[in-house]
Amino acid sequence: MEVSTTNTSITNGLGILQFLPGKTYFITGGTGFLAKAVIEKILRTAPDVGKIFVLIKAKNKEAATDRLKTEIIDSELFDCLKQRHGKYYEDFMLSKLAPVVGNLCESDLGIDANSISEIAEEVDVIINSAANTKFEERYDVSLSTNVLGPRRLMDFTNKYCKNLRVFLHVSTEALPHGREHSKEKAASEFPPLSYPVLDVDGEIEIALDSKVAFEGNLEDQKMKALGLERARIHGWHNPYEFTKAMGEMMINSMRGDIPLVIIHPLILSYGKGNLPTWDCRKPGIKVYHVGSSAVNPLPLGDLFKHSYEHFICSPINMDTEGKTVDMKEMKFFSSMDDFSSHMQTEIVQQRRLTISGNNASQRLESKCKMIVEHAINLARVYQPYTFFRGRFDNSNTHNLMEGMSEEEMKRFRLDVENVDWEDYITNIHIPGLKKHVMKGRGMPK
Repeated sequence: MEVSTTNTSITNGLGILQFLPGKTYFITGGTGFLAKAVIEKILRTAPDVGKIFVLIKAKNKEAATDRLKTEIIDSELFDCLKQRHGKYYEDFMLSKLAPVVGNLCESDLGIDANSISEIAEEVDVIINSAANTKFEERYDVSLSTNVLGPRRLMDFTNKYCKNLRVFLHVSTEALPHGREHSKEKAASEFPPLSYPVLDVDGEIEIALDSKVAFEGNLEDQKMKALGLERARIHGWHNPYEFTKAMGEMMINSMRGDIPLVIIHPLILSYGKGNLPTWDCRKPGIKVYHVGSSAVNPLPLGDLFKHSYEHFICSPINMDTEGKTVDMKEMKFFSSMDDFSSHMQTEIVQQRRLTISGNNASQRLESKCKMIVEHAINLARVYQPYTFFRGRFDNSNTHNLMEGMSEEEMKRFRLDVENVDWEDYITNIHIPGLKKHVMKGRGMPK
């Protein structure tokens, strides 16, 4: 008798295809762009999954169901599933997706007792994709969503979800000042630089006390300034990065024996589908960078070069007469001072084109000045990223994919090493911006 020596681990790979079917998921931030992509990927590659509970901020179940239909089910993102299921598409989606009325900013996530009982009994995987991503947000608002939100979710998990297999937290990858290379570690694992010891509870108290002190006296402006100040004191560029790092620390400190996966999507990244991170059989923590800077970087100069070439071939028009925008090659600056000086010169040149004393000309000059000031402010916000030359190690992600079976690679592989950036920018990225952001504005009729 011949005995088969086939290695099961090679045949099954990471076990993704064995893990997904029948599992029940609880997803926060489900109406956001990233979580919707995760939902679409799960339902397209594993239609025999169990149920996907989607936490939705709404007044009641009817309103939550309406948001589920308009923001998820009717989304163009799900066109592949629409084609596959035809007239049964909506029935299929409603059989898989269960809207849950709730709010990450409330105790027990604002979920009613019956829904809590159902989630507690059934859920296998929690995916936390909820976040406030504004770089200039009020400090208290950023803390509420990015730090207290994960705390409430992990508290909910420890309290109710006794059969949980994986807790997956979508964070962000940003380096504190002074680092130019990032290993795949949780925020709490980085050795300290020359910054004050971070006390998360202390930061929450500072924000709450300041909110009371600033009430009625330029509160929004001062709370935004406080967030930026506190972030920079501790070596981060903005409140978003800072609060997301604290959120990671909060989750890691509360998780106990719950298997934890942290995903770090990078600012410029590309992938075929979403990272499969379901093989977490032992309690522990795994961190995966999703990006290409270490193996297939996209220099900023190439990004602007490809964009320029695209708009030369496919110009846009921004007036009623259909005149096209005169495209010029991107000018690079070595510092913020150089950029600000250049923009101020633009104002002077604009003045020369106006007639002194003319009301229309004065309005034009005022509008030009406002646009320039806005551009300078945006440049300051994004300065840390435009001048950043670091690399993000993706060894964990690479090693994970090396263990995939052939079938898993077909469905889930992230092949960032072979992305053709010129093709992606000119044929996918910019057309997507034109369609979904500009909504067709400036396009030929």
